[in-house]
Amino acid sequence: MKYPIGIQNFEKIRCEGYAYVDKTALMYKMVSEGSYYFLSRPRRFGKSLMVSTLEAFFQGKKELFDGLYASTVGWEWKEYPILHLDLNVKKYDSMTSLDDILNRALLGWESQYPPKWKDPSLEGRFELVVKAAAEQTGRQVVILVDEYDKPLLQAIGNEALQTEYRNTLKAFYGVLKSCDAHIKFAFLTGVTKFGKVSVFSDLNNLIDISMLPQYSMVCGISEEELRKNFDDGVRELAAENGMTKDECYERLRLDYDGYYFNEYSKAGVYNPFSLLNTLSFKVFRDYWFETGTPSFLVYQLKKTCYPLENMTTEELSTDTLNSIDIMDQNPLPLLYQSGYLTLKSYDSEFDSYTLGFPNREVEQGFIKYLLPFYTPQTDNKSTFAISRFIKDVRSGDAEGFMHRLQDFFASGDYQVVGNTEKYFQNTLYVFFRLLGFYVNVERHTTGGRMDILIQTPDYIYILELKVNQTAAVALQQIEDKGYALPFASDPRLLFKIGINFSTDTKLIDDWKIA
Repeated sequence: MKYPIGIQNFEKIRCEGYAYVDKTALMYKMVSEGSYYFLSRPRRFGKSLMVSTLEAFFQGKKELFDGLYASTVGWEWKEYPILHLDLNVKKYDSMTSLDDILNRALLGWESQYPPKWKDPSLEGRFELVVKAAAEQTGRQVVILVDEYDKPLLQAIGNEALQTEYRNTLKAFYGVLKSCDAHIKFAFLTGVTKFGKVSVFSDLNNLIDISMLPQYSMVCGISEEELRKNFDDGVRELAAENGMTKDECYERLRLDYDGYYFNEYSKAGVYNPFSLLNTLSFKVFRDYWFETGTPSFLVYQLKKTCYPLENMTTEELSTDTLNSIDIMDQNPLPLLYQSGYLTLKSYDSEFDSYTLGFPNREVEQGFIKYLLPFYTPQTDNKSTFAISRFIKDVRSGDAEGFMHRLQDFFASGDYQVVGNTEKYFQNTLYVFFRLLGFYVNVERHTTGGRMDILIQTPDYIYILELKVNQTAAVALQQIEDKGYALPFASDPRLLFKIGINFSTDTKLIDDWKIA
């Protein structure tokens, strides 16, 4: 089987014998039931392939759809004029970057469908070329926009540039409404949703299918599709890795499944990029995460001093989840729409969602990515330090563990952004979350305190952390609250550790072990 790794062109996939999961039923549902659609999905999730599939469909290339659902419908298979704008092809770092790419696209369209009049503005030229294409061909126009938000995402951190891009795109995309009579179909994709008050504020005819249950599987791969299309590939992967096929399916599910795009979905969606890479190369790796994590995610987390332990406990309303316009107050919608968090539960009474990591690849990759940003260590030293911590925990060396934890804050050069206590809590969250990938770590957070329980086959560690108090106070709380009582009959050696962090010195200044 040929796996279409990195191939986003539908015609190439179909003509050159690559595997294709048939999504044309959902494509035709869009085409036959409406005209204007928007889809938000994480990067490398198949958005560009859906755009390419729609382009071939409206080009009337019936032969490419042989054997697919679209070939069974009563479609006329006529060729429509298509205006395809791909904003994923340029680096946006100046006021002219976006204008340049829009001007280039317009010049191409204008050469194909010359307008009768001229307009100096980008949006004016767009409107004229839409009308010219419809008049010259006698058919309504199809408009496809891939990665509409790429300029806005690259401008995060530069408020003036982002405002400029937002104003340009708002006017440009507004043509979709003013030219309604000349448009057959429009489909826009992106990673994020800049809300109703910004880019799409004038586009009230745009149907957002990102969280509609009917379109949950429009991109990505379902469990059913995996077993139907790639069962032989899973069998080969299992054999290569010394696993049974059932074990292989379970490993794939844990590593790459788990995306939920609405509260009604009963089954998760697999990350197609990681899944296809794993099947192709027969090696389990963090393929999606290794292609790069945008720096703006950490920028927003640190800028807002967001308490990291709240990422998987905070409840978000529908309006909050569906817009990243509030990212300077809350970065969670940005993390959700970028694919680093997904829906985990829904409270219908209060219309609120709780988020969580979709799978093992994303959780481990994201926590490892955060480590150098939240610790006074270089990346290599941080990774090395974690391995030493794990060896201390597994061998019962509590003294060694605490010396390393103290040194963890004392060594290196770093700057604390915002609240120092929050910095301490975020650093410990990242540290113990990463430690938890190798040993059993449970964290219980209440009122700014982080209690930690670590268990190995031979040892139990109960840690109580205080800020600007004393280690003795922390240790006494372990006794007073009876934290060790559930392990009274446990044969493993138990350590009770009290720790205090000073916001003045930004160090662990006191610790005691019992």
